[in-house]
Amino acid sequence: MKTKKIERILTPPRPHMVGDGFRVHQYIPSGINEGFERMDPFIMMDYNSKFYFPPTTQPRGVGVHPHRGFETVTIAYKGSVAHHDSAGNSGIIGEGDVQWMTAASGILHKEYHEENFSKAGGYFQMVQLWVNLPAKDKMSPPKYQGITNAEMKKVELPDNAGVVEVIAGEYNGEKGPAATFTPVHMLNAKLNKDGKATFSFPENYNTVILVVEGNIKVNDSEEVKTDSLALFANEGEEFTIEATDESVVLVLSGEPINEPIAAQGPFVMNTQGELVQAISDFNMGKFGYLE
Repeated sequence: MKTKKIERILTPPRPHMVGDGFRVHQYIPSGINEGFERMDPFIMMDYNSKFYFPPTTQPRGVGVHPHRGFETVTIAYKGSVAHHDSAGNSGIIGEGDVQWMTAASGILHKEYHEENFSKAGGYFQMVQLWVNLPAKDKMSPPKYQGITNAEMKKVELPDNAGVVEVIAGEYNGEKGPAATFTPVHMLNAKLNKDGKATFSFPENYNTVILVVEGNIKVNDSEEVKTDSLALFANEGEEFTIEATDESVVLVLSGEPINEPIAAQGPFVMNTQGELVQAISDFNMGKFGYLE
């Protein structure tokens, strides 16, 4: 099987605040800087690298905002996030858990640091992804998948190398709990020092890895350090990561949808006309109500 090689390694872009609770580096699309198509169906990645928030009685976060035409996926590594939406969903995303929200035809949403975490303060670390939807599904009903760490399929690696948690897609034949509209693989590789894991995806799939903890080598040669992202070329299928110290690596690979993308703020559609309609529908209150 032909090796999938790194196209380039990106260090964290300058951070910016989303609301007052999320200090993020935007790797997709801003870091890669090739538009939405380069990592389709992953059209945005905001990475809140490990950051200390002091105690507060007023939880930090992002107030009510709309979404249409895609899915938001929040992966909590440290700290915890509470959320509400206009479809009546609410909950807490604890460390190791995932919130997978399909905005689709339209939803209002708010997310903020969970109350007990806010009062105690502490280190906060998370990834939020926007996963595009194909045109035929953009106006489907909103839905929500709350995925606890216990529900994820965990694949033990040989030689005490570590474990791969499967959020979506599959690894070594084991399937993750997340339901997706197009083929998407979303995995956490938790590797012990010197532990190795091999991954294989079709060469046309857009693929990146984000080093959340530790440092790694890819294909026995290229070093990728903490908080850095490696973008793979769309050639070859297989690559290997090796942890030079205890590491956590987010692995993303997805089949491109290959449809036009028209985006404005929290709306991701296929045409400018659909964007105008989305804004009109939001202004007319068709996304529901949320305080």
